[in-house]
Amino acid sequence: MNKKYKNTKIQISDSGLSPTNSVKTYNHQGEEVNSKVAGELPLTIKVNNNEIITLMTLGTKPEELTLGYLRNQGFIESIDDIISIDVRWDIGVANVLTKHKDIKEITNKLKNKTVTTGCGQGTIFGGTLEKLYDNTLPDIKIKRSEIFDLLAKITKYNDIYKEAGAVHGCALCNTKGVLEFVEDVGRHNAADTLSGIMWLNNMNGENIIFYTTGRLTSEIIMKVKYMGIPIIISRSGVTNMGIELAKDLNVTMIARSKQRSFLIYNNKYNIIFD
Repeated sequence: MNKKYKNTKIQISDSGLSPTNSVKTYNHQGEEVNSKVAGELPLTIKVNNNEIITLMTLGTKPEELTLGYLRNQGFIESIDDIISIDVRWDIGVANVLTKHKDIKEITNKLKNKTVTTGCGQGTIFGGTLEKLYDNTLPDIKIKRSEIFDLLAKITKYNDIYKEAGAVHGCALCNTKGVLEFVEDVGRHNAADTLSGIMWLNNMNGENIIFYTTGRLTSEIIMKVKYMGIPIIISRSGVTNMGIELAKDLNVTMIARSKQRSFLIYNNKYNIIFD
C-alpha cells in the first residue's frame, strides 16, 4: 500500500516536479525582470518495459498521467492488473509493471494509430474506439444556477496559468464545487491525469462534471466517456466532430462558458433553467 492513495495496493513512486522555472526576461521598457515559465519534459511510458509513447508534460503528476493515459487508450482495462508505476526522471521513463506479461494485444494496438489535434499527445491507438459504445451515459440534470456557481468557483484555480501561462487546466467537479484541478502543457495530459486520479480513488463518474479550459474535440469527448462522466463544460469552443460524438455518446456538452453565460451544444433537456 502506498501513502498517496490508501485505497490501492499498487506501488507508486512520487516523482512530481515543480511546475515552473525562473528565467531572466526584459519588459517593454528594457528592464530586467525575473519571470516564471512552465516546465516541459518528455516522459516515455512503458508497460513491462515495452515502449508505448512519449508525452510532453509539465511533470507535476507523472504517475497519475501515466495511469490515466493507459486507461483512456485502452491499454489496461482493470486497475487490478497493475503491480507498480515507477517514474524515473533521470531517464525520462514511466514504467508500469502488470500481472499479465503477454504484450501481444499491446503490440497489435501499436500497429494502428491516428494522429489527432492533441496538445502534448496527438495519437489514438488501434482499439480505442472498440469499447466506446459498450455502455450508455446516464441523463444527469444540472441547474443553470449550479453551472454559474461552478464557473465562478473555477476562477480561483489555474494558478500555474496565472503565474506562467502556457498550460491548460481540467477539473473534476460536482454541483458543490471543484474536487480536483490539474494543469499541464496539454489539455489531454490534464484530462488523463484526472482519469488516473479517479481510478486510484475508485471514483464513479456518474455524478461528476468535467471542466476544461481547452476546446472540445472528439478525443476529449472519448476521454470523458471512458471516465464515465456525463457532463462536460469548456471555456473554449467545440469542433464539429466533437459535437457529433457527444450526440452519439449522450454527453451533455456546454462550451464558450463565462461566469454568466454559456452555449449548450448537446442535451439541452438536461439543463434546468431556474
